[in-house]
This record gives sequence, structure tokens and C-alpha cells, in this order.
Amino acid sequence: MILTRRAFTAALSLTGLGLLAGLSPLRLIGEAMAQTAADIAKPVSLPDMALGPANATVTITEFASMTCPHCAAFTEKVFPKIKSEYIDTNKIRFVFREFPLDIKAAAGSMLARCIAKDDSGKYFAVIDMLFRQQNEWVLKNTTETLIRIGKQAGLSQQQVEDCLKDQALLDKLAADQKYANEVLKVNSTPTFFLNGEMMKGDQTFEEFDKRIKSLLKS
Repeated sequence: MILTRRAFTAALSLTGLGLLAGLSPLRLIGEAMAQTAADIAKPVSLPDMALGPANATVTITEFASMTCPHCAAFTEKVFPKIKSEYIDTNKIRFVFREFPLDIKAAAGSMLARCIAKDDSGKYFAVIDMLFRQQNEWVLKNTTETLIRIGKQAGLSQQQVEDCLKDQALLDKLAADQKYANEVLKVNSTPTFFLNGEMMKGDQTFEEFDKRIKSLLKS
């Protein structure tokens, strides 16, 4: 199902932290329109979290869910090579966009936004931590782990609770998710766009490397 106020409220206990384990995957909305590079480039409700120069010749945009194991594998195995080879050398821009597939994924994304605020570097560090500890906070100790991660990042337990009950933030996540689905045809994670060209599912560094080099030459 698409994120809604009712679904999120139902998934939280009275303290705002008792996340349910088994909610249905998101229901896709209608027929998607054809996307363009301009459609992909513009943020909708939430500001983009990005690394690399804004005027880079090549931009990779990833749509990911914090509960997606394939997204976690990409972040652990492929992204560090892309970062070292292309982002840290200012050759490309990498944009991360949330596409939460369930309520726990939404909670993880919300916590990352609350911790990082407008600091993209800090945001990428938090999502890296969440992906690396995915089995722990998704499968068993969601509440305890999210509180611990929040505290490690300088938030109090009350601040974590307030973050996970932030309806305005949830509404923005939902609006961005809806746009990604309806306009950009995103219906699974991870989905990548390289200068507007879609790549879906598991991708190797070698595949990214080949495509990036081709785009940089052109």
C-alpha cells in the first residue's frame, strides 16, 4: 500500500515506536507516464540528498527502500567503488531518493532525515549504518535499534519518538514515492537512473563503470 496517515498510525503503538513487522508491500498507483531526465532531476517534496558536484556531466539517481536487501548489498559492495572512483573525484553526482516498501522502511528513512537534517554527508553515513544493521532492526529489534542509532547520532529517545511520529515528514515521503511511481515508473528497488536512463535491480560496479565512462566521453 502507498504510505498513508491511517496506515502509519496503525503501525505505531501509543508511544509511537512499536512498529509492526508484517505490512503489505506498497500498492502501485495507476499507469506511469513517460519520464524525462528533467522529471528525474527535480526533487518533489523533500530536498535531495546528494554527493558530488551539482553541475556534474553524469548524475546517478537511486531509488531505494531501507528494508530492501538488494539495496543494502549495493550500498555495501558497489557504492563504495563508485564513490571512490567517480564521486570523490568530482566526476559524477549521486542522488539517493527514498522509496519505502513498507512502514519499517519509512521509519528508517524518517530517522535518517531527522539525524542528518540538511547534511548530505551525514545522511549517507546514517543510511549506510541502517543498511549494514538491516537484519537487526528490520527482522527483530526495530524499536531498540532505531533508538540506539538515534542516540549514537546525538538524538535523545524523545527526539527519536518525535521523529517517527512526524506526520509532515511522512506525508512528504509519501508524495515523493507517489511521484516516483506515477511519473518515473519506479515500481521496485533498487531502481537507478543514469542521466535519465533506467536501470533496475542488482547491478555490478563493472556495469556502472562501463555506462559512466560512456556518458563521460559523450
